[in-house]
Amino acid sequence: MSSSSASDARRKAEIEAKKAKLQEIRRQREERAQRLKSSSAALPESSTSASSRKDLDDLVNSLISVPGGTRSSRASIIGDASSPRRSVLSGSRVGSGIDPPSSEFGGSESEVPPSTPGAPGTTATTTALGELGSIRSAPVELIDVETELFELPQKQRVFYTKEVQTAAVGDSDDEYDHTSRSRGFGGTGPSGGVGAEARTREREESLRAKILAEHQADLAARQEEDRLELEIAQQLRELTEDERLAIYSAQDFSDFVEHSSKIVERALTDTYDYMRDYRISADDSAEAANSGSQLRIARKFGVGDKTFANRSITAIDWSTKYPELCVVAYNRNDRDEDAPDGLVAVWNMHLSDRPEFVFHAQTDVLSVCFSPFHPNLVVGGTYSGQILIWDTRARSLPVLKTPLSAAGHTHPVYGLKIIGSANAHNLVSASTDGTICWWMLDMLARPQETLELINTLHPKTDEVAVTSLGLVDQETTSFLVGSEDGSVYAGNRYDRAGLKAGLNMNEIYRGHVAPITGIHFHPLNGSVDFSDLFLTSSMDWTAKLWRLKPTTASTITPSSSLASGLGRSSAPAPTQTAGVTPILNFEESNDYVYDVCWSPTHPAIFAQVDGTGRLDVFNLNMDTERPIASVTPASGGDGGQNGDGAGRALNKLAWSKTGRKVATGGSDGVVYVYEVKESLAMAGEEDFGLFQSVVARLLSGTTPAAVVSSGRGSNM
Repeated sequence: MSSSSASDARRKAEIEAKKAKLQEIRRQREERAQRLKSSSAALPESSTSASSRKDLDDLVNSLISVPGGTRSSRASIIGDASSPRRSVLSGSRVGSGIDPPSSEFGGSESEVPPSTPGAPGTTATTTALGELGSIRSAPVELIDVETELFELPQKQRVFYTKEVQTAAVGDSDDEYDHTSRSRGFGGTGPSGGVGAEARTREREESLRAKILAEHQADLAARQEEDRLELEIAQQLRELTEDERLAIYSAQDFSDFVEHSSKIVERALTDTYDYMRDYRISADDSAEAANSGSQLRIARKFGVGDKTFANRSITAIDWSTKYPELCVVAYNRNDRDEDAPDGLVAVWNMHLSDRPEFVFHAQTDVLSVCFSPFHPNLVVGGTYSGQILIWDTRARSLPVLKTPLSAAGHTHPVYGLKIIGSANAHNLVSASTDGTICWWMLDMLARPQETLELINTLHPKTDEVAVTSLGLVDQETTSFLVGSEDGSVYAGNRYDRAGLKAGLNMNEIYRGHVAPITGIHFHPLNGSVDFSDLFLTSSMDWTAKLWRLKPTTASTITPSSSLASGLGRSSAPAPTQTAGVTPILNFEESNDYVYDVCWSPTHPAIFAQVDGTGRLDVFNLNMDTERPIASVTPASGGDGGQNGDGAGRALNKLAWSKTGRKVATGGSDGVVYVYEVKESLAMAGEEDFGLFQSVVARLLSGTTPAAVVSSGRGSNM
């Protein structure tokens, strides 16, 4: 897992942990509230205790809370200093020996101590009441006159405090009465009231400590809950623009979005007919409407894409492992200096708007192919002579490449193919520098073998500029190369049967008068082996059918027209071995024929593309001269009938491995994929037998003779 995905997972885990902790805090708080509620309900005298506390609070408030009321109540009892009663009492106490009458508190006025600030008898009471007044209300001046009616042993005085006022839960009325009497409110009690009051205070202190602890725990829980909610909100907050850009620019994020969006787009692009009614026969009206069309456009790749604009398609190949994938090579874009010089795109039939993979190169890519034994590898040959290997599991840059040295190729690589088996295979490359190299895919530092091609019969130069490479299926020792002089040369990888390694000058296929653009051998399929047949395309506006093994050979002198086509002088040339002539010519094109390719499933069908932008499909079992289907993709798709008739040149074509699709592309940088009618893609035993008779008839009518340029080729 990458660092970004790991941090995202860790962040999610932290949020989940905080949410779980928050739920646990809330649960504990609810349990604590339920426990307090249940404990209060379990006490039998809780209501009595509550009413006692209320009565006690009312009594104390009536005595000390309101300053005016307190003063008037006490004045009504003991009298004011300026009242007549106070004067009478004072005079009788001074002038006679008669005791004054008793007060309402049970003592005489003469025994009331003076309320001077220095009087010791009132210090504690005044202090306690002052403290209580500071809590309940503003401080007031009180005249407290108290005397004891009986000469009793001195007992500990208990004065009012806020702690004593708070009664413990569960105190009875009797305990309240004892406490009231011991404080002097309403009478006196035995000395045992002090012990009960101490026990009550202890219970109150323990209850108060318990309540404070519960309150502190609840407060801490609430604070922790608020903190967790704040952290969760911060982690789930809306991202800022900078943070959003940082996420979008992360490589892991872009890879995830690209991969997941491709999956969705594949599902949406799939054209499966989920409304098909299988009760209706296959030859329904819809099929009948399309029966007249042999080719139907299925996909267009690269339309309107700036990445592939102003580029030409130089090579196309289909994957042997995944039949829906095709790889396409592009040359440079002269209008954009910042764009990569060479591009290779892997297109998916289930992904119409963008490629599955895009690979870069430092120069134009002229040839490309999928590895049949490693489906993840794509091999390309470049204009600089380098051979590059890309991996679909890696980035856009090549994972392996050959060095720019004389050990490999130093000219453009137009031919590229992988031969052999899964356990022993090689990459074969051919270049215009006149060399063929065999490479190991896992070691591109030096070629495993290098073979220099030399034409010993050429009057001026012995170099062979290879423009195309042809290899028979399952053949690893022999090959064909097409050259710029219009000839096709046969060669051997090793010395065998008295022949040296290199070109076999006794086997030259002369028929074209312009550079060879494509060579393709008949694939090995069906019950009959036609692998000795191959097709060639050329810039002389023709395509030709050849047989690999020559029937006869004679010594001839090239004609003047052939010599002029090869760029030679009209002077007599030295005698040389006669070339092998084609068994069939196809002259339907009005421009260069850039590529030709056999169908992989039908023995008699092949296709070609030319400079007019036309795709022609031939069926030799039906017609050996004219195509059975022709389309011009760039001008409408139906032979120019629905377009402007001015198509862009088509450079390359390739059949899918199933034979149901053919892909082509050209100078407009757009890949056109056509679906082929089932009758053309599927072949029966009768098709193989019919094509065998067609080839036999063509061979019987062929005689070795000097090849001259055709009427169309002479106009070049």
